[in-house]
Amino acid sequence: MLSAAIPFPDIGTELFAIDFGTFNFALRWYALAYIVGFLIGWRICVMAVKRPALWLRSGPPLNPSQIEELLTWIILGVIVGGRLGFVLFYQPQYYLQNPLETFMVWQGGMSFHGGFAGVVVAGLVFCNRQRAPLLSTADLLAMATPPALLLGRLANVTNNELWGRPTDVPWAVIFPGETAQACSIVGDFCGRHPSQIYEAMLEGLFLGALLLVLAWHRGWLKKPGAVTGTFLVGYGPTRGFVEFFRQPDIQFVTADNPIGHALHFGTCGLTMGQTLSLPMIAGGLGLIWWSFRRPRDDSEDGLPVST
Repeated sequence: MLSAAIPFPDIGTELFAIDFGTFNFALRWYALAYIVGFLIGWRICVMAVKRPALWLRSGPPLNPSQIEELLTWIILGVIVGGRLGFVLFYQPQYYLQNPLETFMVWQGGMSFHGGFAGVVVAGLVFCNRQRAPLLSTADLLAMATPPALLLGRLANVTNNELWGRPTDVPWAVIFPGETAQACSIVGDFCGRHPSQIYEAMLEGLFLGALLLVLAWHRGWLKKPGAVTGTFLVGYGPTRGFVEFFRQPDIQFVTADNPIGHALHFGTCGLTMGQTLSLPMIAGGLGLIWWSFRRPRDDSEDGLPVST
């Protein structure tokens, strides 16, 4: 029985909109989250490279001007990778029938795991062009990512999307809209887990704080790859845990979209989010092991960018 619930107002997807007649401009919450998240991440990176004591004797992997160029590559990787990941992982059949909508990113639909893959590719290309140390650059990006995850999940709340499964816990949230109300916990209302906030706190706040403590106060930036590995190991279980409370997206589980249904629920009873997180956990554990086991050399990163 639902004894208490928090009604959530229908804020809408737009912060504001301006009508210029033939041209309309709208700033959406999700776009604002991306912009602010990138700016915070950029500042974290700049602050880190300005503190040589955090790094090996060879110094920080990049200078502030290189970080600005890296930011451009990362933005491109996030947008392209996140969109293609959503298309391929979650709704391949729909976009096969409507290929032009693949490019309509303003309609929504981004995948974290696709965005992560895009960042990896963009980072590899950047490091190869700049001959920058790969693992130390990856550690910079790992520290800069959680604020964007935090803001992105909060934008999911304002967008009234990716809410959780029906529940009668005291902190259940009543999200607006017929789809969100398609359950009957009690009377005319449907309380749901605020799974977006669970993810914001775990993936953004908790994981971000852990990485900063390890980097700034435990000397982990002197072990190239360790901070990146911790990010991967931390993100995988937290995402997998929240999947138990997150409502499967309705567009992926309909009878006329069997491919999307199979992909969303992944394999062996795991959701797609849990399935895609498994290799992240394995890779993270491998990176941490390697970074602590490799022979100590305070002069270099230890992993060549190109041959």
